[in-house]
Amino acid sequence: MGVMTRAQYIESLEKLNMKVYMFGELVDKPTEHPIIVPSMNSLAMTYALAEKAEHQDLMLAKSTLNGETINRFNYLHQSSEDLIKKIKMQRLLGQKTGACFQRCVGMDAANAMFNTTFEMDEKHGTDYHEKFTKYWRYIQQKDYTVDGAMTDPKGDRSLPPTKQIDPDMYLRIVERRDDGIVVRGAKMHQTGMVNSHEVLVMPTIAMREEDKDYAVSFAVPSDANGILMIYGRQSCDTRKMEDNADVDLGNCKFGGHEVVVIFDDVFVPNERIFMNGETEFAGMLVERFAGYHRSSYGGCKVGVGDVLIGAAALAAEYNGVPKASHIKDKLIEMVHLNETLYSCGIACSAEGSKTKAGNYIIDMLLANICKQNVTRFPYEIARLAEDIAGGLMVTMPSDKDFKDEKLGKYLEKYLKGADGVPVEHRQRILRLIENISLGTAAVGYRTESMHGAGSPQAQRIMISRQSNMDMKKALAKNIAGIIELTQ
Repeated sequence: MGVMTRAQYIESLEKLNMKVYMFGELVDKPTEHPIIVPSMNSLAMTYALAEKAEHQDLMLAKSTLNGETINRFNYLHQSSEDLIKKIKMQRLLGQKTGACFQRCVGMDAANAMFNTTFEMDEKHGTDYHEKFTKYWRYIQQKDYTVDGAMTDPKGDRSLPPTKQIDPDMYLRIVERRDDGIVVRGAKMHQTGMVNSHEVLVMPTIAMREEDKDYAVSFAVPSDANGILMIYGRQSCDTRKMEDNADVDLGNCKFGGHEVVVIFDDVFVPNERIFMNGETEFAGMLVERFAGYHRSSYGGCKVGVGDVLIGAAALAAEYNGVPKASHIKDKLIEMVHLNETLYSCGIACSAEGSKTKAGNYIIDMLLANICKQNVTRFPYEIARLAEDIAGGLMVTMPSDKDFKDEKLGKYLEKYLKGADGVPVEHRQRILRLIENISLGTAAVGYRTESMHGAGSPQAQRIMISRQSNMDMKKALAKNIAGIIELTQ
């Protein structure tokens, strides 16, 4: 197949038998649930744009594994230009959805897995790279969406996996068999898992020798026996279940989601195991995946930021103050912050380099700089948008009140803004700002900017490691004329 259409993607999800729970109940048909459908629409956009000729340079690429044209989300980057196209593709999708489109984690995990397995085999003589390459060729041919799963519950963060009171606080191997392994545990904050065909599991931290059972990576179908998903709550999520839900949603078509994924003694066949006790490579895999994924935020968050900036500018127009100097200055600052994030995403991609396996990896220092900025700038962009929008953004009555025979006339009278602007336009744009900064889309913009791809401290640790401080001190000594005394 190579490339699925949007319709084929949704049809393929309908064939899966995933165990998804929400509000304490098993969801009968996830592809039809009103809370889930907007997130499915967001991911489906990665397929829809690939159908459009004007976007195919970004959305499609030629596979190095089978020679076919494939979706770029399943591509193994072959140059810095490919890494840059990835960022541009992610910005485009953020602009089109105003939400999280969920497919980045699997792409970033695959690229990290491809080069890490190569170096694992190089040292240990294993066949993980061959197995992963075969698996990823299958994913490319099917054009499947793969959910990358890294974050464990962690329990007591001061303790390593083997010292936890409950050994399942990190996903682990509980049985090794001739034909495969059995795993138990959970993965947290899983973006888009309900909309994915497969899940690619990785360890979440560097491991020690005694953590051998936790140093595991594998892939299984998202509806494999023993996997169940518990859907995460989002602010304002039940608005989607209201009759004729539209205006109050803000983003009436798209959204994102996170789930807790339980692995209750899941069997993994040998051909889908890509790490099995090689503790010394767990840290490498974690760092490389994190680097790829931290660079991704220089694209996706910027695209959503474009939508939020546009919404703020419209709010100013609808409020009748587009020419106020302080409004113009705030919008300029929002653009400045947003384009700075984009610059970081482009920079770490342009400085990418070839790995031993042949695919390209971003500049790790600049990728962590990118994500460190993402932990701050979207918060300021959202704050400025809320400032421009005004208090009505969070005190506006429901759309049912606007449509009420008695109340509607008062709301139409007193909530009017600039002359010539329908009150409904003002409703819609303020709800969109609310959605991105506080509501269901906040999971893919504001809040997720802080902890997605690792906490701010995780980036600062990597920045410290990559900073090459000795070289910088040597430069200063040379220019200052400092000559070290020898013993």
